[in-house]
Amino acid sequence: MLSTIVVTSALKGAIGLVGTGLWLIPLLIAGLSYYHYDQLDPESRPIDRYPLDAEYDFVVIGGGSAGAVVASRLSEVSGWKVLLLEAGPDENEITDVPSLAAYLQLSKLDWKYKTEPNGRACLGMKGGRCNWPRGKVLGGSSVLNYMLYVRGNRHDYEHWEALGNPGWGYDEALYYFKKSEDNRNPYLKRSPYHGTGGYLTVQEAPWKTPLVVAFVQAGTEIGYENRDINGEYQTGFMIAQGTIRRGSRCSTAKAFLRPVRLRKNLHTAMNAHVTRIAINSIEMKATGVEFVRDGRRQLVKARKEVILSAGAINTPQILMLSGIGPREHLQEIGIPVIKDLRVGDNMQDHVGMGGLTFLIDKPVAIVQDRFQAAPMTMHYVANGRGPMTTLGGVEGYAFVNTRYANATGTYPDIQFHMAPASINSDAGVQVRKVLGLTDEVYNTVYRPIANQDAWTIMPLLLRPRSRGTVRLRSSNPYQAPKVDANYFDDPRDIATLVEGAKIALRVSEAKAFKQFGSRLHRIKLPGCKHLKFASDEYWECHIRHITMTIYHPVGTAKMGPEWDPEAVVDPRLRVYGIQGLRVIDASIMPTISSGNTNAPVIMIAEKGSDMIKNDWGAVVTSA
Repeated sequence: MLSTIVVTSALKGAIGLVGTGLWLIPLLIAGLSYYHYDQLDPESRPIDRYPLDAEYDFVVIGGGSAGAVVASRLSEVSGWKVLLLEAGPDENEITDVPSLAAYLQLSKLDWKYKTEPNGRACLGMKGGRCNWPRGKVLGGSSVLNYMLYVRGNRHDYEHWEALGNPGWGYDEALYYFKKSEDNRNPYLKRSPYHGTGGYLTVQEAPWKTPLVVAFVQAGTEIGYENRDINGEYQTGFMIAQGTIRRGSRCSTAKAFLRPVRLRKNLHTAMNAHVTRIAINSIEMKATGVEFVRDGRRQLVKARKEVILSAGAINTPQILMLSGIGPREHLQEIGIPVIKDLRVGDNMQDHVGMGGLTFLIDKPVAIVQDRFQAAPMTMHYVANGRGPMTTLGGVEGYAFVNTRYANATGTYPDIQFHMAPASINSDAGVQVRKVLGLTDEVYNTVYRPIANQDAWTIMPLLLRPRSRGTVRLRSSNPYQAPKVDANYFDDPRDIATLVEGAKIALRVSEAKAFKQFGSRLHRIKLPGCKHLKFASDEYWECHIRHITMTIYHPVGTAKMGPEWDPEAVVDPRLRVYGIQGLRVIDASIMPTISSGNTNAPVIMIAEKGSDMIKNDWGAVVTSA
């Protein structure tokens, strides 16, 4: 969740550029300032509070996709004082421009994590490591992501409940999806699966290329329906919906915090780096949070609860720094063990295949050198329209069934992201950096077609069987944790992705794309030259080289019943064995949702907030 945030993929960079160079950014800022950008927004920016109180009822760690929602909802109870701690700064004018998502990666708003090399994946990336962007900003990864609004499959939530988590079935999840949503797509207005009037705006981008229309038509040609993939059935093709509002990004900070910025009982502290949770080891109770702000170490107390919403990497890191985690690992690092739990295990991510490129003859794709940047930028600033409104460049998505999917066809195992651009579309300016591609891969395969019209499909594995881990490198809270994605540990994962690639080729060969002269780019990857192009073996090699994280890590503080040895939190999201401590973010997912994870994380935050209110017998009044 660039979630956001989400960010999406190989598409991510090229796609996110939409013809703008770095030189254009000052022009964009100047234009937005001239048009009094902030004053046009119905709510102004959240207040960075100084000084903080010594004690609050609830302290929320992390102001991202989940934390912003939790802080907003808890502060609806006027008698509660709520503090939201965020390690990064506020959003800015650039983060609000949907097409510039790729420029946010590797910036000061990104934690800049990388996976550990495992020799099975990310082989075409420098050092054999994939970049894992995570939002270090108010709004979290919903500020960096590609804004795609995908809820997952009803079977995901039925499975969570079947694992021993009552109250997490599809009907309950749907209630909270609808609670958040303000869907502005006219054709979904009367759908029983969508909500209006919520904080989170969802709609299509106001600008699109004819390639996405062909993509949806191609889906129907090969036997899939054009349908609302967030409706009754997920399987099918659709023009993407995203969390945007009036042509700009609608992060959770903009959606949930700005409207309530003047509540007296909600304090927000930015640039506050949490170092540990204070825990009374005799009572086994969380009592407060230690953090560093402006170079000064501070401790704030929590009367009722500490809520950890720092995301699937930072949440396990903070838990382990606080003495909650696998006993052997904590002892190895030299951290006193307060509670032995399987923190940092069970990590899952939507791994995908990047770099699948289709060349076309008509000038309808996103190519950096074609756009007249200045007039395009000013059109966006003045009207909120044009190419800069694309969802990081992703225009369509689909959910398809490989031969490994379930027999009913209602639980697809591959998702497609379709974009009217590819790795070559910006002539190597940004995409290759975002992906970390080696010079050999880029120069061999993509430099020969730089700035040519192209489009891409990225197949994504919806339910990986492989499991990774997050571990501490040391007890230093400023040192990035060790992220082992463990991609393709289970051979069935790559076998499913190969089948997904073959379905993507069928889509590209449909009649709908003939009008553009669409054809597959056939230069072999350097590490796969010994294999027959387009054979199953070649596609497996391709996937292992241009391995795409879709930036959806989840599961590192697993929700489960008391008898589940892997469970870190119970079905009410309370950390086992520690009073006054909950986790409310992507970490709690027992299994990953089938699709982009930002919308499910917001749902989890909505439901978790109500659980807290119920557990404390709160009467909700407007604050």
